[in-house]
Amino acid sequence: MIRVGLTGGIAAGKSVASRAFTERGITVVDYDVLSREVVAPGTSGLAEIVEIFGEKVLLDDGTLNRSMVAKLVFGDDDEARDQLEDIIHPRVIDQGHKLDLEAERRGEKLIIHAIPLLVEAAGPEAFDTVIVVDASPEVRAARLIDGRTMDEKEAWGRINAQIDDEVRLAAADFVFDGSGSPENLKDQVNEWLDDVLVHGLAFRANVERTKFLVTEDGVD
Repeated sequence: MIRVGLTGGIAAGKSVASRAFTERGITVVDYDVLSREVVAPGTSGLAEIVEIFGEKVLLDDGTLNRSMVAKLVFGDDDEARDQLEDIIHPRVIDQGHKLDLEAERRGEKLIIHAIPLLVEAAGPEAFDTVIVVDASPEVRAARLIDGRTMDEKEAWGRINAQIDDEVRLAAADFVFDGSGSPENLKDQVNEWLDDVLVHGLAFRANVERTKFLVTEDGVD
């Protein structure tokens, strides 16, 4: 089974690409969805978050107030963001691995792991190939402001909290242009998928990608 890591900066178009793969019948493990599941009510993940940040991060129905958590961790508080990631990331990666094994047992030929923090948390070396959906920070900021009703400060805070684009691109075997319309990005997905399903990964992988590993001290 071919394991594909799909990533991109916030609002670059990764979700559009994921849907395009799903529409073609390809299993997509969406790590955004998993990140919600591992902090659902009754989970150890949510209990740890409440222990660190207090019950103020809960809504009246006992679910996580994601907007409040975002305000806590996407500002200048790197320690808070690290604490949250230490809770969520290991659980998400473990669940993604389980879903991967299930797909392999079903005999699927290809699986997509859609991971926002692939380079930072999952590691590109875990996949047979890595696709990065790329769009400029200015395009992404505009989408966050216009489409997700963020103000400019919050939008840029989200973007700046992620690794630099050049580091993400250095991990890529393939780059999809996410700066245009959703239809254009879907066309890129379909063209890539048609080729891979017929010919397999008949290319030389980016041998440099494992050199770009994010550590506590920055990028090696």
